[in-house]
Amino acid sequence: MLTPLNHLPTWRAESGAAAPRRVVAANDTMSADTAHRLACEGTGLLWQGDFHNARQLLQALARRTDRKPKKNKPIKADITPLQAFNAHRLALSQRARLLAMVIVPLEGDYTIALRRAPDLKQACIDAWGAATGQACMVSLRELLGVVGAHEWRKKGVEIAALGDAPHNRIHPHYGVFSPVRGEYVDLVASTPIKDKTLVFDIGVGTGVLSAVLAQRGVQRIVATDQDPRALACARENLQRLKLIDRVALVQTNLFPEGQAPLVVCNPPWVPARPSSPIEHAVYDEGSRMLRGFLGGLCEHLTPQGEGWLILSDLAEHLGLRTRQELIGWISEAGLQLVERHDIQPRHGKATDESDPLHAARAKEVTSLWRLAVVA
Repeated sequence: MLTPLNHLPTWRAESGAAAPRRVVAANDTMSADTAHRLACEGTGLLWQGDFHNARQLLQALARRTDRKPKKNKPIKADITPLQAFNAHRLALSQRARLLAMVIVPLEGDYTIALRRAPDLKQACIDAWGAATGQACMVSLRELLGVVGAHEWRKKGVEIAALGDAPHNRIHPHYGVFSPVRGEYVDLVASTPIKDKTLVFDIGVGTGVLSAVLAQRGVQRIVATDQDPRALACARENLQRLKLIDRVALVQTNLFPEGQAPLVVCNPPWVPARPSSPIEHAVYDEGSRMLRGFLGGLCEHLTPQGEGWLILSDLAEHLGLRTRQELIGWISEAGLQLVERHDIQPRHGKATDESDPLHAARAKEVTSLWRLAVVA
């Protein structure tokens, strides 16, 4: 059972992570302790037993990984928010690497040739596109993420600003960040719009902000994104909401051509390196998108136009960016603050004292900065 396998199928990983250097066959006879030891050593476990038992093994590995340290282990005192953030990300990365060691085989048509394996073909097609006919092996954890995304896509996320149910849902696609935090949507839904003739929506994602702006009576919206998945997701959502006739979707980095009286952008909030494609919606290394938006805003605003920057200050409380830096970038771009609207977070982690980043999250405020060109 522990003989290294040869002639392995292609490795598939959305994050771009390399395949384990060593892979062994594993089945229902393997104990969780043995699996944990092998996974900690970086050995991949290519499952050849019952599919449901593979899920149970993954849960057992997660429990072992998430065990609290012993009470007599010394606790670092006076840890800074930045140190807490870095330690938290490192722990998540190590956890993800270990849990990725449970691997399942996929046939070329996305069939799983294991006992009691469910039919996940449609979930795989939604996430990865049509089957290529090439067999592969994939982390069970990633495959379950594909299934979870498929369920979110079917169910959708209720957006109160879009009106009454059931016609107020946004359906996120795999790899496109879900609008589960409604604060930024509420800010865009409630801030007065001076000119509703044209809006640029920079970084459209699921299309939720374009939908809200169209519902508010904006006549024409040009929405941009670099990610084809996001553009496909936005198009599907806007078609479902019967708003697509007012939104032009453009694949580009940041701004479309021309100028608009209102330019809206909700960039990633945390200036750190993303470790997977979907994390690009949360992490903006070096504040590149934020600074790119601010730096290009003036030339894309009509006279008397304004830009809406929707941004959480979590990075400031984590020690990753200062308020002075943000204000400096706004000034350097030839912009001035007209007004700022603030809202407190409503998500569960804001009040979860067991969260490693609770001290920063408890202080978090999300703001809509109304910016104009300096006269």
